[in-house]
Amino acid sequence: MAFSLKLNGKTHQVDAEPGTPLLWVIRDELQMTGTKFGCGVASCGACTVHLNGEPARSCQTYIDDVEDAEITTIEAIGDNKIGAAVQQAWVELDVVQCGYCQSGQIMSAIGLLSENPKPTASEIDNYMYGNACRCATYQRIRAGIQRAAEILEA
Repeated sequence: MAFSLKLNGKTHQVDAEPGTPLLWVIRDELQMTGTKFGCGVASCGACTVHLNGEPARSCQTYIDDVEDAEITTIEAIGDNKIGAAVQQAWVELDVVQCGYCQSGQIMSAIGLLSENPKPTASEIDNYMYGNACRCATYQRIRAGIQRAAEILEA
C-alpha cells in the first residue's frame, strides 16, 4: 500500500503493508539507518524519532498512524537550535562509547530540552529513564544534556 510521509522536511512516497513499524520503513524503505533497532517493544529507546516534535518509539509506531505527522530522525537534528546544541555538547564531552543507543539518547535529550531548557540532574535522569545504554554512559549523557542547556542559554 502506498503511504506519503513527511520525514525530515521532505515528502516521501513509500510502499509498505499496513501495520508496518515506522522503524522498518525509515531503515529499509528510505535507507536512513541512524535510527536503530534495539528491543522491538519500545523499552530501550534506540529507535526514538520525533513525531510532531515529540519523542516516540518508532518500533511500536505504525506507518498507518503517521501519514499526517512531521517525522524527524537523527539525520536532521542539526537543522534546529536545540539539536545543534545537543550535537555540539555530545562532541565536546565525548559522550559516545559504542554509539549504538546514541541516536535514541540524542532524540530524547532534544525532547527534554524542548520541554525544559534548564533541567536538573534528577529531571534529566527521570526523563531519560526509558533510554537504555549498554555501555552505561549515563553520567556522560547527563553531562551532555547539561552542557547542551548551557550552550542554549549562552
